[in-house]
Amino acid sequence: MDKIKLSVVLATRNEEEHLGECLTTVGKLANEIIVVDEHSSDKTIDIAKSFGAKVLLEPHHAIFHITKQKAIDKARGDWILLLDADERVTEKLEEEIKKVVKLNQKELDRYESNLSDKRLFDRHTKIIEARDGKVGKSAGEYVAFFLPRSNYFLGRYLRYGGVYPDGVIRLFKRGKAYLPCKDVHEQMAVDGRVGWLASPLLHVPDRSFKRYLKRNSRYINLMVGEMKEQRVKSSLLFFLSYMVILPVRWFFLTLVRHKGILDSWQGIVFSFFSALRFPRAYIRYISTK
Repeated sequence: MDKIKLSVVLATRNEEEHLGECLTTVGKLANEIIVVDEHSSDKTIDIAKSFGAKVLLEPHHAIFHITKQKAIDKARGDWILLLDADERVTEKLEEEIKKVVKLNQKELDRYESNLSDKRLFDRHTKIIEARDGKVGKSAGEYVAFFLPRSNYFLGRYLRYGGVYPDGVIRLFKRGKAYLPCKDVHEQMAVDGRVGWLASPLLHVPDRSFKRYLKRNSRYINLMVGEMKEQRVKSSLLFFLSYMVILPVRWFFLTLVRHKGILDSWQGIVFSFFSALRFPRAYIRYISTK
């Protein structure tokens, strides 16, 4: 099968541990690979070039989406697949992408209606829109797709605990989607209808617990920044909320209601440390006041 007109784009910064494995999984899919790198000090750039990627340099930005948008802007394919270096495209996902981008709108309507996990995906879309606002348009042409992301944690891909499908808009028509670049957790702004693909995108951020804690600490720092903007008070009410109520609620919500316990001990550990972000963020916030 001839290659579709698709650009794979990435933003990178010191990703020599992951980048090679990522690019290996898209070699048969991409017409071009664009890597915008924030002046990595390791072998990231050399690895990208070894896969034939076009590499451009960009200063480091606190909001990494700025660099991601730079990569999107450089793409010339009809469709764009945005990836992180610690993500992997399976053969099943590759074939689904090749199929979906060639379907007409009536065929896409049928395809979306027949997704095996449609109810799960619809529920996840509602959760995202309750948090971030309406995503795309309710009717018209499909121009972008959520990819269900399967997250690897301490030797296991998590399926429960509210972790899956972890939908991320990563496949879209050129010129039809962009990152507002206001927040690290923001959704893409899409000028058109957004669907779902069925095959998971594999996410391998944490091969060791040490790396997980380091990455988790960065997210806690972002929470602290949000708390500063909201001017969270150091009162007894906020103390009890962040130190007791929120973590306990989150732990049992993810472990019991969302069945995180079915992911074995990894699910329990993930729920526990996910819940700990609330007291850890509050302690850091208070210490900076």
